[in-house]
Amino acid sequence: MSEVIELASIHDVAKEAGVSVATVSKVINHYPDVSEKTRKKVKNAIALLRYRPNVIARGLVTGRSWTVGVLINIPFTNPYVSMLLEGVKTALENSGYDLMRLSARLNDPDYSFADHCQSRNLDGVVVFGVEKEHRCIQELIQSGIPTMFVDTDVTGHRAGNITTDNRSGVHMAVQHLYELGHRRIACLAGIPGQAVNDSRLAGYRDGLQAASIPYRADYVLAGDYSFESGLTGMQELLQLDAPPTAVVCTSDMTAFGAIHAIEARGLTVPEDISVVGFDNIFEAELFKPALTTVNQNIHTIGVKSIEELIAMIKNPDYPPPVVMEPASLVIRESTARLVGSEITR
Repeated sequence: MSEVIELASIHDVAKEAGVSVATVSKVINHYPDVSEKTRKKVKNAIALLRYRPNVIARGLVTGRSWTVGVLINIPFTNPYVSMLLEGVKTALENSGYDLMRLSARLNDPDYSFADHCQSRNLDGVVVFGVEKEHRCIQELIQSGIPTMFVDTDVTGHRAGNITTDNRSGVHMAVQHLYELGHRRIACLAGIPGQAVNDSRLAGYRDGLQAASIPYRADYVLAGDYSFESGLTGMQELLQLDAPPTAVVCTSDMTAFGAIHAIEARGLTVPEDISVVGFDNIFEAELFKPALTTVNQNIHTIGVKSIEELIAMIKNPDYPPPVVMEPASLVIRESTARLVGSEITR
């Protein structure tokens, strides 16, 4: 006959640690108002007794599922996504929350993303890559489910957002190219109408205006942040009567495609054309030539999106956060002074 192992209860842990059941609950649920000394005593008791909280019971007591969802509506093969999710993972490791990856049928007129989240009893959700005008996003905001949007400038009673200072980032890129002597500076942009793309295009125009360079519509081509859009966009720019000597790309993947197109024409980067990316993904430093790019703190954005989401979950009165992370320019090998130019203001 097998031996029946009696599982420890929260009362056993409280007795072993010499504290109240409420204090044990606060430690398990990561409340901040417990001293480090008491927290250590409770954790030692939990380890000694091999106590495992009952997730269902915990949810009944706290009114939470201790699960947050993440909806990312761009391919997971995009390096940006892996860096963002690594930040999400870092923030969740010691939070007490689990993560559920969500799929969304955004083109289904009968589908409700808010209902999808509520049916899974999610405490909150992080959303990335969905147009702010989309019906599902508006339903989610109105539902009151705590939500953090990444790179989407929408807010609501229980919804905040986090992004990079895209405008100043691209402005810095244009200024850098101008200081290298470039005057024919093109832009391989992203998806028209998206807040991120609009901000980066505004930064491009800011940079041109600050340098007294006239705006040329034929130097600005829309894309979708992919390698392929950089490839085809650069091919089109190279066919112009006066092709650009430099190009700002609104993603590193687009920049990689642009460089491939330039080299396929027998030209070189940066000797013939300088190229700047945006994101500073891991591959940017390994690419040949190493890519000059606008750095956004992707990992930090992932971390803060979860930290702010949990703050909203824990406190219904927590103001919906609007967070803007600073951008910076990382200068590498893909940009150089224009040969034969004289830099003048």
